[in-house]
Amino acid sequence: MAGTIVLGGCATKLRELMPTPKIYPLPAAQTIFDEVPPERRKSNVDLLYITDRAPEEDPEAELPYGQQRSRFLVFGSVDVALLPRMDWKDLQRYSLSDPRDEQIVLEVGAVKELGRYPMEPYPLQADATGLRRDPDTLAAHRRANKALQAEVQRRLESAPSKQVMLYVHGFNETFATAAYTAAELCHFFGRVHVCSFFTWPASSTGNPLTSYVSTTESGQYSVGHLKKVIRTLAQTSGVEGIQLLAHSRGTAVLLNAIRELSIEAIAAGQSPAEALKFENWVLMSPDIDKDVASQQLEIFASDPDMITDWTSPHLPKFFRGRFTIYASSEDKALRLSQFLFRSADRVGQLTADDIPEHAQDYYDSVGSIDIIDNDEKRTDRWGHAYFTSNPRVSADLIELVRNGTPPGAPGRRLIRTGKITWKFPKD
Repeated sequence: MAGTIVLGGCATKLRELMPTPKIYPLPAAQTIFDEVPPERRKSNVDLLYITDRAPEEDPEAELPYGQQRSRFLVFGSVDVALLPRMDWKDLQRYSLSDPRDEQIVLEVGAVKELGRYPMEPYPLQADATGLRRDPDTLAAHRRANKALQAEVQRRLESAPSKQVMLYVHGFNETFATAAYTAAELCHFFGRVHVCSFFTWPASSTGNPLTSYVSTTESGQYSVGHLKKVIRTLAQTSGVEGIQLLAHSRGTAVLLNAIRELSIEAIAAGQSPAEALKFENWVLMSPDIDKDVASQQLEIFASDPDMITDWTSPHLPKFFRGRFTIYASSEDKALRLSQFLFRSADRVGQLTADDIPEHAQDYYDSVGSIDIIDNDEKRTDRWGHAYFTSNPRVSADLIELVRNGTPPGAPGRRLIRTGKITWKFPKD
């Protein structure tokens, strides 16, 4: 059921640690690393991963999981080292410094597969009254659920927030690059969460056009698996909340999973916010058509016949915190999807001017929905990874996820440009 895969230290391509978020040079924020529990004060980040990527069959492959789709959902731990190795005080100093006087790089180390779900599709048995799931397969599924939950509970023991942070990557990402981003976020959030990432079989090689098309369908393939992961996390005893973060095309995977899980909860007469323990939903550079995203969100109000087992006259609550979208008109990577889908408006490029007043009014009435426009010059090649490459954006993300700070409050010095839209000040 489980195996151990160890990668050599030089096997994976290194990546430099993201710039220090702007929040950290402030005196009030410098205590964040002082509050990290002793058992987490290490020059590495231990992450929980869940994936439906197929294992690499080539023994010389530098990563354990590749770009192909798997019929198994597996989970395990991956160690991301911050190099060069140093003690906690030095790592803390470099993490607070801007600029740093030494380069810190990330490297994937040991990967340990801890469990897997049965091969899909689960076999069925026919009897005189109909079909039922194979009992042995169902028992194996339950064991995998319990093993994943036990691993989360083990990690909860040293997690101050008692929350799970789940990151979902986008197009052109590998197992390693997804782990790097999750590790960076975990580190600069102050290591307060059970830090995890869901990595799906996005394409990262070949012709960009064909790779993007195959990635889009792989994202659809992975929605059901992501649902299974989120549901299992929410049902884990001791988990008090789930922070959901997604980037690029991963936002479409996450939004579909959230929508379907919410329908499940409401059909059972439960509020999604409580049944699924949703804290914040954060979509970063979302690669979704504006009309498609709107329809997925608005259906809960616009299709009253869908909610059949809900006694309250009020709509159910979907999240406890905020639903936040980070967008930028400087995002050049989204031009590919604009071209392929003939989609003029990608959510990740929206500005206040792109959202008509009636739409602003509607989402303002829903409450706790924010679109934050990063209109600064690009801080990475394509202007698509600004949530880590731009220190002002990453600082805002930290205040949102770690501290639950609303926009415009002290700590999130944003300028309101509409009822649900904000931008960063120029200074």
